[in-house]
Amino acid sequence: MSVKDTFLDLISYDTGSDETTGALPSTPGQKVLGAHIVDLMKEMGIEDAHMDDKGFVYGTIPATAQRKTTLGFIAHMDTYGGVSGKDIKPQVIEHYDGSPIPLGESGLTLSPQDFPALLEHKGKTLITTDGTTLLGGDDKAGVAEILCAAREILEEKAPHGTIKIAFTPDEEIGSGIQHFDVEGFGCDFAYTVDGGSLGELEYENFNAADATVEVTGFSIHTGSAKGKMVNSMTVAMEYCSLLPKGAVPELTEGYEGFFHLDSIQGDVERTVMQFIIRDHDKGLFQQKKELMEKAGAFLNEKYPTKPVTVTIRDTYSNMKEQILPHYEVITLMEKAMRQNGVEPVTLPIRGGTDGARLSYEGLPCPNICTGGGNAHGKLEYVVVEDMEVIKNIIKTAAAQAE
Repeated sequence: MSVKDTFLDLISYDTGSDETTGALPSTPGQKVLGAHIVDLMKEMGIEDAHMDDKGFVYGTIPATAQRKTTLGFIAHMDTYGGVSGKDIKPQVIEHYDGSPIPLGESGLTLSPQDFPALLEHKGKTLITTDGTTLLGGDDKAGVAEILCAAREILEEKAPHGTIKIAFTPDEEIGSGIQHFDVEGFGCDFAYTVDGGSLGELEYENFNAADATVEVTGFSIHTGSAKGKMVNSMTVAMEYCSLLPKGAVPELTEGYEGFFHLDSIQGDVERTVMQFIIRDHDKGLFQQKKELMEKAGAFLNEKYPTKPVTVTIRDTYSNMKEQILPHYEVITLMEKAMRQNGVEPVTLPIRGGTDGARLSYEGLPCPNICTGGGNAHGKLEYVVVEDMEVIKNIIKTAAAQAE
């Protein structure tokens, strides 16, 4: 199958992850897709293709030449659970002319007025949603590109070293990769294929932490509340006011970090806020965590009941310091991109990838593009011709790893 047909096949599986289930993988559809992928791998000749009990799919393309490097490619099978990925009805737009694209009968439109990057794809084939679901390009485009590259590598029998491929569950909720079998995977370095526009090559990501701010109040009848009531919601609002107003996702870009209030639930007696903290710079990241602690301490000094508890948990770190000592992994991919007519674009990831965790476990693992855009929403799309190029980039990198 072509990359396009493989992708359309993969997105017919509902694999949205769900952090509330406590299961691994978090949703059963991921194992259903994993079993299908194992079948595809075996059909193309990957004899050791298998899925473990946690839903990870692994396989090996044996070397056809003497090379010292074992190279890996990784993509994730789950999709963002915040938007439905069930019963996806893709639209295939051939020879895109640069005009707005109506998304089915949803009333939504994918327009270059809102997303100017679309104009870079005039004349190409786009795959969009019908406006009722996400598309699943994040990261089934990456899965499709790796599978199709593997198939062609096996068919063409060009010289290459040992190649490992893996497909992971629950990347979107951050709980899957901790169970990845790094030792069994046995690679010198690898790439996650989980980026965006053609040419992206990423090896810097956020340092990240989750923060839970719990505020305990005291409820009493409003008619006799003066001097007695502590409204936890009001204290929570005051807590938020102590954080920098401009350090939020909607007002930052590039290397700028932020605090993000992800959820809030409360009443007079108890309010719980969930934050995420992000910064590329380790020092600034530490300052942000300390500021959240200090805001809680300030309010606990102000209110005799000491109502605020702040709990912070680091979740992942910037992979840059793990990648730079192994810069050959970047050089190899830059060369592979240029040989396929693509100029690498190195940008900081305003998020995280499975590769960040793997890099800290001894597997240097930068991230490359998939050819998609507008992930995690109903305006998501992929560019078929760009996916074909990325497939070829994977093949080139595999052939040139020494």
